[in-house]
Amino acid sequence: MLFLYTVLIILSAAVFYFVAIAVIFKNEIKATFERDPAATSFFEVLMTYSGLQAMIYFRIAHKLWKMNIPFIPRIISQTARWLTGIEIHPGATIGRGLFIDHGMGVVIGETSVIGDNVTMYQGVTLGGTGKDRGKRHPTIGNDVVIGAGAKVLGNISIGDNVQIGANAVVIRDVPANSTVVGVPGRIVRLEGKKVAGITLDHSSLPDPITQALDRLQDEIDHIETEIKDYKDGQAKQ
Repeated sequence: MLFLYTVLIILSAAVFYFVAIAVIFKNEIKATFERDPAATSFFEVLMTYSGLQAMIYFRIAHKLWKMNIPFIPRIISQTARWLTGIEIHPGATIGRGLFIDHGMGVVIGETSVIGDNVTMYQGVTLGGTGKDRGKRHPTIGNDVVIGAGAKVLGNISIGDNVQIGANAVVIRDVPANSTVVGVPGRIVRLEGKKVAGITLDHSSLPDPITQALDRLQDEIDHIETEIKDYKDGQAKQ
């Protein structure tokens, strides 16, 4: 009988846990299904997605951090790092619907501020520069996509609807509806304007170096044409 009661208690606790997670993290779970075609079930996402697991640990640590409880929030965040490969400082501020895909190597610093519906890939760093205290990490707007390996450094602001290409290093403010690529990060446009909605197609990001080379080649072709026309004119004379 005691064994049966024990099993019932464990099952009840598990049901309560899953229901609580489904309610508290409904935005993150929804974001996972919307942005990852590999997600097939609630239990799979809950048990195997390191990004969601890291957010569960972060919410607990952040709540304790705001209560000025020492030491324990950092223990929780470091435990999450060990289990998921994602390091989120409990002092960071994170909005709803953050989706961290794969997640290994993601680092989010103490004074980072992240808006709603942000997507990050593996190896992303929201870091500080130097040893200054106070606000020293980036502020990320809503509906931002940060590609794999990108580094966003310092007390800078990234506007809404921004795409940051893989391995970009961003050290200056970025206005809304922009695309940033390269090292250091350069602001470029996708056919002159941002495509509406969240897009995860990094293959369509423009390459500013290729664009510059194309413009240079156009100039060379134009000059060569003018020289040829001039020579033809001289020969006729």
